[in-house]
Amino acid sequence: MFFCFPTEASLELKEATKGTDIPVVFGVTNIEDTDLVKSVREPGGNITGVRYPGPDLAIKRIDVMRQIAPDAKRICLPYSSDYPVCYPQLEALRPYAKEIGITLVEAPAKTPEELTKFFQEHDVEGDVGFDAIVSIAELYGVMPETFLTMVKFANKHNIPFGGAYMEYEGHASLFGVNIDPAVTGRKAAALADKIFKGEKVGTIPVVSDESFIQLNYREAQKRGFNFPDELLSQATQIIK
Repeated sequence: MFFCFPTEASLELKEATKGTDIPVVFGVTNIEDTDLVKSVREPGGNITGVRYPGPDLAIKRIDVMRQIAPDAKRICLPYSSDYPVCYPQLEALRPYAKEIGITLVEAPAKTPEELTKFFQEHDVEGDVGFDAIVSIAELYGVMPETFLTMVKFANKHNIPFGGAYMEYEGHASLFGVNIDPAVTGRKAAALADKIFKGEKVGTIPVVSDESFIQLNYREAQKRGFNFPDELLSQATQIIK
């Protein structure tokens, strides 16, 4: 049996074990638009695992930002346009934003340099064109270079920034909504146990990971933002 993560490794291992009966259990893996499984209910073949809930996390990140900045009607979404896992998240976010009356200011960029250029073009006196920045579950929110580009812009213009929790060189995002790898491991172990007890791997439904909220209370106080009590009660971790 193999346990693998993240998405890219899971896809490669599925291909490498194609036509065999070697069980593959994945974690931290996107299943939307990847052809990794036939369906959640019956993944098929020799594979099952723990789904990374990218679209769900993206919506929850927007919801957390709305609690921190309820007057923010235009939310900037920077993302790597060459990273496939962005698009299922965007497909979920676009109609949701319309439903709740939010305008998404999308900032797709093929390279960190393109992202820097976007923010340079919006680095103006007064209205920068959006009221908050939210990183979805993709590369740029956690890459040091691109993280610094976004957080420095947000701090300069006093707008809230969060999505993925990140600290680097004295800068930090306000919040993060993500999964806990330890929980992923326990969920994957439960699937593996079913396989060891004789269940056919391709008939074991894929399970979804849980989301967890991290709030940087210290950074919020520093930047003049408030976390409402309801949001604080939802947090798994509060950084003080």
